Formats: sequence, structure tokens, C-alpha cells
Amino acid sequence: MKKSAFSLVPIFFTWLLLVFPLAGLVGSISAAFLYALNEVTHFRETHLWIIYLLPLAGVGIVWWYQWYGGNAQKGNNLLLEEYYYPTSAGVPWRMAPMIVLTTLITHLFGGSAGREGTAVQYGGTVAAQFTRFVHVGKQEKRILLLCGIAAGFASLFGTPWAGAIFAVEVVKLGKKRWFGISAICATALISNWVCDLYGDLHTHYPPLVEVTTWSFSTMAYLILAGILFGLAAILFRVTMDICNIGFQKIKHPLLRPFVGGILIVLAVYLLQTTKHIGLGIPTIVEAFKYPLPPSDFLIKIVLTALTLCAGFKGGEVTPLFFIGATLGNALAPFIPLPLTLLAATGFVSVFAGCTKTPLACTVMAMELFGWHYGLFFLTTCLISFVISGPRGIYAAQRNKTLKLFKG
Repeated sequence: MKKSAFSLVPIFFTWLLLVFPLAGLVGSISAAFLYALNEVTHFRETHLWIIYLLPLAGVGIVWWYQWYGGNAQKGNNLLLEEYYYPTSAGVPWRMAPMIVLTTLITHLFGGSAGREGTAVQYGGTVAAQFTRFVHVGKQEKRILLLCGIAAGFASLFGTPWAGAIFAVEVVKLGKKRWFGISAICATALISNWVCDLYGDLHTHYPPLVEVTTWSFSTMAYLILAGILFGLAAILFRVTMDICNIGFQKIKHPLLRPFVGGILIVLAVYLLQTTKHIGLGIPTIVEAFKYPLPPSDFLIKIVLTALTLCAGFKGGEVTPLFFIGATLGNALAPFIPLPLTLLAATGFVSVFAGCTKTPLACTVMAMELFGWHYGLFFLTTCLISFVISGPRGIYAAQRNKTLKLFKG
């Protein structure tokens, strides 16, 4: 029996009461986190001696998570598991403060990590806490969790539509996840708006000023670039797997971040530059302007894998932006497309291949670089998504296997 319009009124107001405070709180956390990230990055770059303390910082992070983290140690995978199999225990509240503080510590002392994992975790954690005070069913609980993920992603990167789509796309499984799309979009838009109220904290990338017109040759070159971006996504995933296996052979957990920290410090000393640690945003911006050393994306892959596999905290997405943009920059002498276009398509396409979210990545690129370039971004993101195979970087992600990947 269909519900009458009047019976939907309480449901509408219940979601209003959930969405507005959730979006406001997550947007405010994102603003504080972005400000803090800028401050710790500035301190590190003006006090480079602090990088030598990275091994000890890593030991402290791993010790804290071992003794007090509990399920929070699973990170993004815990949120995915909670979506697939909602439990009474849910997501522990301590996940949010722990991931924020440990990400800041990682960046302060020179780890190569991102921030998306942090935003997704504190957004999902805040959303999960709402279900402790408001009685909702299993399906509503899932939608609320996606609202939190969308709010964190949207407000951190300043891309509300991509944040909403990312939350829905990353879980992959179940048609019913689209039922809450209006609430997810509203939360993403409001959280981004709230974050903007605190000031201009988001990164602004150079506009695409030299973009070629669409043609068959352009499509062919974009497909070639997409294939290479997909291969880069595979290389990143394989490097992460190798580093994970290597660190697991170190029996004492507290020794892993110490060894990883020493390797990163040694790399920085030998390279005589800090451009590959932290978020690497200055290098990402430079990739749109002029040629960079073609080894930049390879170095970033290795340092990010060492950082995250050793036990430091953060995310993979901003390093993936770095890897994709610098790879696109390196391809400019060989693929006759504008450097800015190759950097922009690489920026999102390696990310798409690693997270299995080509639609969100396409929309993110359009929000950052212009909606009228959508066909270019969609082409490379889809090709990278297919070439990189069925497995992404999130172990708990339940990807539907494409027929392309069967047998």
C-alpha cells in the first residue's frame, strides 16, 4: 500500500533534523582539519629537522592504535563493512579524533600521505554516532553512513557533487543505495557550504586554457593516456601489496613504522627535496604549468606505499592526484595533447583506477577544471577503471565483477 503525502511529512522532517546538524558538524571539522594541515605543513617546511623524528612519530601512532584503536584500526574498510553488514557496535566514536590527530602527526613529521581517508573516516564516524540517538532502520542507517562519507569528501576537496557520487559509487553493491541520493546530495552541498564559511581553505588548480577540440585523433590519444593511467593505478596497488608483505615480515608491529620512517628520511636526504612528502600540492600545481622530472610519479608511489604500509595515517587520494598529474606531465612530450589536459586527466584517472569510482572522478574533474571538458575526463577515467582490473585499494570494497574481467 502506498504511503500518503501526509505520512511522508514526519520522514521528511526526521531527515532534515539529521542532515543539517550532520553536514554542519562535518563541514566544520573539515575546515579545522584543512587549517591544521596547512599549519603543520608550513611548520615542517620551515623546520626541516623535524623530519628526522618521523620514525619515532610512527612508533607513537602505531602504539596508540594498538592499545586504544580497536576496530578503528580498519579505517575506511570498517565503514565499508558497516555499510554491507550493519552491526549494533557500529563505528566507534574514537575513530574521528584518532584519525585526524594521527594524520596531522604524519604530515608534520614528513610522511607521504593524503587526507581523503581522514575525511571519509571522520564523516562516517559522525554519521554513525547519530544512529545512537535517533532510531533508524538498517537501510536508513546505511544511507546516513553514506551521507557522512559524502559530507567529509565534499567539504574537504570543495567538490560537493563528486563527494555525493563518491559515497554512493564506492560501496558498489545494492540498487537501494540510490534511494537516499537526495539526502546524500543535500548533506554534501551543505557541508561544503559550511566549510566555505570559515574562509577559502581549498586548493585552486590552474584552469585549462589550452584544450584541444574533440576529434577522432583526440579520442585515440585520450584512450592511450587512459591506458597508461590505468597501468599506473596497477603499479600503485602492486607497490602497496609488496610493501605490505615486506612490513608484515617484521614481526614486531612497533618496529614497522620505525623502519619505514628511516627509509623515508633516507629517501628525502638522498633526493635533497621535500617535494615528494606530505600532500605534495605545490608539485601538483606545477604539473599544470611546466615540464617536471619524469621520475616524480614513481618516487611518490614508493614513498606513499612506505608511509601507509608502515602504519602511518592519512589517505591515498591526494598522493594519487600527485601521481596522476605528474605522470600526465611526463607524457606531454610523447602524446600530442596540451600539458594542462594531460595533467588534469591524469589527476583524476589514476584515482579512478585505484578506487573504482570513475563517475565520481569525472564529476570531480568537471567541478575543478570545467564542466565543458567532461567528455575528456569521462574517457580517461573509464579506460583507467577498466585497465586497472576489478580490484581497488580498499580491501573491503565489494566490486561487482565486470564480464570483461571474467574468465
